Amino acid sequence: MALSLMATLRREGTDAAGARAGIARRLLHRPTALAGLTLVVLFLMAALAAPWLAPFDPVTQPARRLLPPGARYLLGTDEFGRDVLSRIVFGARVSLEVGIVSVGLALALGGTTGLVAGYRLGWVDGLSGRVVDVLFAFPSVILIIAISGVVGPSLRTAMLAIGLVYAPVFWRVVRAPTLTAVQQPYVESARAVGAGRVRVVLRYIVPNIAAPVIVQATLSFSTAVLSEATLSFLGLGTQPPDPSWGTMLAAGRRFMELAPWVAVYPGLAIALTVLGLNLLGDALRDALDPRLRQA
Repeated sequence: MALSLMATLRREGTDAAGARAGIARRLLHRPTALAGLTLVVLFLMAALAAPWLAPFDPVTQPARRLLPPGARYLLGTDEFGRDVLSRIVFGARVSLEVGIVSVGLALALGGTTGLVAGYRLGWVDGLSGRVVDVLFAFPSVILIIAISGVVGPSLRTAMLAIGLVYAPVFWRVVRAPTLTAVQQPYVESARAVGAGRVRVVLRYIVPNIAAPVIVQATLSFSTAVLSEATLSFLGLGTQPPDPSWGTMLAAGRRFMELAPWVAVYPGLAIALTVLGLNLLGDALRDALDPRLRQA
């Protein structure tokens, strides 16, 4: 009996490994996935290599205000004479940091609670479910602005607010497949051979619910970038003189007729980054969801 159960577990693991091996091949055959991946890679390269890619210091203020794009300043200068290209490149680092920290916080809070709620049910499921219902009753942008306004404007506050507000999304994304995975034969087989709760969760449940979590994390990353830009635009996120796409957009709107490049290029950076992340997230959803896979 024990040998039969172990064979079942090995067969399940082999099937799962084979399914994961084909995901990359399906993903690379999608034009939208390649377009999204290209934009995301460019965004990551700009963020990680900002000190080497930026031609000037992003906070230095030489006496070259509102110069149009040219050979020396490829994207022009802003109202303080700072190089727009350098500020956009360093602003990518802010967006990357916000996305990683806020999505990680949301996944840690919402994902862990949803996993416990779906695996054990009981009072944890009931209490966390009511809290999630209350949070979903308010628009996410309003909650993020309210938290940032109460705690105080800063980049750390923005990351905390975004992470807390997006945690309920991960709670729902994790809880639903956990409820289904708990009832699968491979989980019952693992329990029958004496596997503990922690081993069952980490070895057999988490890998099998990872697909929707990965997709949601990618989509939430784009929303976090947009939310940080919104907070910075309103003066509740990154504070001057630190470069941020949102603060650049807010400052540049005053010069749209005189120097439109000050606002156009940061807005374009936001749009392309969010577009790339959304395209990649949609492609991952199609590749990972067996109901949406094309034959």
